Amino acid sequence: MGLLIAYIIIAIYSIALLLIFFYSLAQLNLLVNYLGYKRRNQIAPKFNLLDPKEIPYVTIQLPVYNEEYVMERLLENIAKIEYPKSKLEIQVLDDSTDDSVIDTAARVKALQETGLDIQHIRRENRQGFKAGALKEGLEIAKGEFIAIFDADFMPSADWLKKTVIYFKDPEIGVVQTRWGHINREYSTLTRIQAFALDAHFTLEQVGRNAKGHFINFNGTAGIWRKQCILDAGNWEGDTLTEDLDLSYRAQLKNWKFKYLEDVETPAELPVVISAARSQQFRWNKGGAENFRKTVWSVITAKNISFKTKFHGVMHLLNSSMFLCVFLVSLLSIPAMYIKAIFPQLDIVFTMLSFFVLSTIILFVCYWFTYKSIQGSSFDNFVDYIKLFFTFFSVALGFSLHNSIAVLEGHMGKRSEFVRTPKFNLNSLTDSWKGNKYLTKKLSPNMILEAVLMVYFLFGMYSAIPLNDFGLFPFHFMLFVGFGFVFTKSLTARA
Repeated sequence: MGLLIAYIIIAIYSIALLLIFFYSLAQLNLLVNYLGYKRRNQIAPKFNLLDPKEIPYVTIQLPVYNEEYVMERLLENIAKIEYPKSKLEIQVLDDSTDDSVIDTAARVKALQETGLDIQHIRRENRQGFKAGALKEGLEIAKGEFIAIFDADFMPSADWLKKTVIYFKDPEIGVVQTRWGHINREYSTLTRIQAFALDAHFTLEQVGRNAKGHFINFNGTAGIWRKQCILDAGNWEGDTLTEDLDLSYRAQLKNWKFKYLEDVETPAELPVVISAARSQQFRWNKGGAENFRKTVWSVITAKNISFKTKFHGVMHLLNSSMFLCVFLVSLLSIPAMYIKAIFPQLDIVFTMLSFFVLSTIILFVCYWFTYKSIQGSSFDNFVDYIKLFFTFFSVALGFSLHNSIAVLEGHMGKRSEFVRTPKFNLNSLTDSWKGNKYLTKKLSPNMILEAVLMVYFLFGMYSAIPLNDFGLFPFHFMLFVGFGFVFTKSLTARA
């Protein structure tokens, strides 16, 4: 019986490691695509905005919900967009349920008096959440192109001039820009989030787009062709990541997406771990929901190549990697004891050690994305090494929380769209304390995260009597990661 349990543990452990390895190989392929694309001279048809006949009508949609701290900044920034007023409409899609509605209405009225075509649009209820607001606004939108910005985004004045020009190509359905981070250096938490997002917005978005593989509109800082939205079936609120859902439906109908790495749209990162938790939960659960909803359509599609299908499936499985990582972490300590008790299985563990290559591949991939933004000096490389292992540790610490989100998504458990609180923090001296949108409740997962912190401390201790230190660095990172998430969750509350 003991040997049977050992085989079951090794089988689950091996499958999870294999899936992580496939994911790392997909990332490596994206790196090759990324580097090849950077060396190519890109030529694309563009609208000539100096010719009044070629200037298209654009609607900017601003979906907001209880954004007291950033509404003034958002509206002031959007009002600075350089574009002919006769060809620009702004919709403030305001689902707010607090007093921010009154201030927003007053600010919109003041902007209307300057000659700006801006409307304050309210709904009877939040049905469909953000997707529902976008869909309702679309029904009355005048623009043939729809730019979307979340409340914490601050596009440059010439943003439309840099993006809408690419719709000269009638096959382009979406133009997406790279997110920037105005508070990258605020804390360890913001640096880690910036690191992960930079990898997505360089390696993944460019790497997929370079070869015509499916990418995703990122919910904000991008612009849609209205015809593309309608042709793909319009916004749907049945997943928590309506942006990924519509992106795949559009590309399955042969619409092309254009990604602009060199156009940065600055935004604010969550500075409190409860806000990061809610954002991570929504993104990871939404990813799993979209896998459940869309993967069969991708696999059976007749109009896309095998390689595009592979990358599409891996893309939809992105969030599920947290579940694989959590399983590998949890089973790594029993695996140490199995290795010691059943010496005949030693060959299996020798073969499994090959999968450390996954970490090396990711280390190399992320270095190329890091240096593209931060530079490639020796000091930057040293900073990268420190940041990579900090990121890796904290990502491990989030693995339980994100795995629960992924499981809920795969099982079809519905939940409300929980917005990420915004803070309007402009410097390190600004404080997030007192933000009325922060949750005061402790996450129930915290108790399990504290238990796991102790569990991986035991894993480090186990290396001594077993005289097996191969997994010691891994268990140390797990101990640090769960310790970071637990202590920050305990202390960083309003």
